[in-house]
Amino acid sequence: MFVQLLLVTFAVALATASLVAWAFAKPMGSILARLVAAELAPAWRRYLVFAVYVTGVSGGVRLWELERYVTPDKDGRLLVLTSERWTVELIKTVLGALQGTAWMLLVFFLFALVAYVVVRGFEGKRGQPAA
Repeated sequence: MFVQLLLVTFAVALATASLVAWAFAKPMGSILARLVAAELAPAWRRYLVFAVYVTGVSGGVRLWELERYVTPDKDGRLLVLTSERWTVELIKTVLGALQGTAWMLLVFFLFALVAYVVVRGFEGKRGQPAA
């Protein structure tokens, strides 16, 4: 049962990360097209999509928590996977994947905002006539 739980949580986390990557691909591409050179923007976009997948799967598949299903407690008993526990684990998987990707995207958008302000500042200075 543990292997099934591990595979199902991986699949659910991967599907959740895929959905987030699909939803944010266009906004990330637009922001990067504005901030970096045209030849670099696609490479950076691919890296960010990869980061969404990595943070989504690593946030969704929580091995340290799933370990309790194969490690006996102090009394030598194993935790049993019931249908209720499956439901809770799958909900935790979706929420963990969303939380991981949300933090990663928040950091990206904050840095992008700072970079945008800097780029606009340089464009404003270039547009002014020399004194």
